[in-house]
Amino acid sequence: MQVKLKKEDFQAMAAHAVAHLPEEACGLIAGEKSDTERVIKKVYYLTNIDHTNEHFSLDPKEQLAAIKDMRKNGLEPLGNWHSHPETPARPSKEDIRLAFDSEASYLIMSLMDQENPVIHAFRVREGQVSKDEIVTI
Repeated sequence: MQVKLKKEDFQAMAAHAVAHLPEEACGLIAGEKSDTERVIKKVYYLTNIDHTNEHFSLDPKEQLAAIKDMRKNGLEPLGNWHSHPETPARPSKEDIRLAFDSEASYLIMSLMDQENPVIHAFRVREGQVSKDEIVTI
């Protein structure tokens, strides 16, 4: 599976994540999908109500508003994204445990090097992680 992300969205996500340090930043992604690719058309920035650098929980009211916005704009929910302030861009044990949707794309951005953030896309099925190719366009 290939995940396409606009360069300007990647840059905005990185800026948002840095602005929310030391906490994990988080949000949702929406767009279009086919059997071979997912094209992210909109990134949603939500509040991490856990306010910690080790995990995140999306604000339920903001999540509902984002879903309503997706429906209104004809976008499909594709998954979520969050930052890892101090660790690599790969799912933690907690991320894997909380990955309930096997069809969702989980994007993780590492800020270990704040000047050069790294983002990777994953899917999690029955506790097994598979990495998707992420392409900035």
